[in-house]
Amino acid sequence: MRKRLSHCAPGRYNRRMAHDHAHPGAHDHSPHNHGVWTHGHVFLGRSHDRAEARAKLAALVTAVFMVVEIGAGFLYGSMALLADGVHMATHVGALGLAAGAYWLARRHAANARFSFGSGKFGDLAAFSSAIVLGLTAVAVAGESIARPIDPAKVAYGDALLIAAIGLCVNLVSAFILKDDHGHDHAHDNHSQARHAHDHGGHDNNMRAAYVHVLADAATSLLAIVALACGYYFGLGFLDPVAALVGAFVIASWAYGLIKDSAMMLLDADADPELSGAIKSTIEDDLGARVADLHLWRLGPGHHGLIVSLISPDPTTAEQIKASLRQRYPDLSHVTVEVAVCADCT
Repeated sequence: MRKRLSHCAPGRYNRRMAHDHAHPGAHDHSPHNHGVWTHGHVFLGRSHDRAEARAKLAALVTAVFMVVEIGAGFLYGSMALLADGVHMATHVGALGLAAGAYWLARRHAANARFSFGSGKFGDLAAFSSAIVLGLTAVAVAGESIARPIDPAKVAYGDALLIAAIGLCVNLVSAFILKDDHGHDHAHDNHSQARHAHDHGGHDNNMRAAYVHVLADAATSLLAIVALACGYYFGLGFLDPVAALVGAFVIASWAYGLIKDSAMMLLDADADPELSGAIKSTIEDDLGARVADLHLWRLGPGHHGLIVSLISPDPTTAEQIKASLRQRYPDLSHVTVEVAVCADCT
């Protein structure tokens, strides 16, 4: 029979449970103050503010080019310029969605209704953006397949100009976004946590914005090559072929982004290899046996961990947490349950 005890008795279980959140400076060790056990739930990336500023800047730059392009289309009567300006509005929407997600995550960071913080607003935005990107790829592929059946006259000169403008805008946006793409560089100096950093620090929201820009840049580049071949060499068939290749590339990127962001939203195991490493640490280094372990991502660079273990020696949840924290600093919210069993080996 299990009993809740404050001290271990030989041959009996001592079940202890505690949780902790990693927030430097949040501990208050004054007498009779429970601050040592209570913490906030702010699980935003270390470069959250910088990423938000970059997303806003990229959206602003794209919006300015969009307005200029639409205005020029009306002024010069160019349907090509007008069409590309309207198309660019979709990129403004995608970048605005990314910036909005950063703003919402920051605004609700201390909102108690979000049990594990607001770090997943970015994953939600990434999932939505990836779906739109995938639908765009399907639409482009459908048009490309239908084009040989129902050929249309292409104004190669105007189209080349538009593709070049689009490429320049996307390169500017990619330059703005690239520094924050992919990783949160908070723990590069922790060699034992490098694996956790590589797999848990991804910012899917910034990745979605970056992929959206890169996808359009890739299609613009393909379009320039195809249109140049059509304009100078009469190889008009390359136009739908290039669009079909671009659609395939976009669909591939969209699929990867949908898969990764969906796994985060569903609280799937953030990193099976990291889970295995944590289990090995507990069993091999700390001498306990893991009965149950759950690892998931709370936000860029932050993991949540709930672990239940059985130890043959008297130990506390605080000791286990301290050991895990030292090895894996990305563990931001840790709950440990210890059942001490002197007869268990």
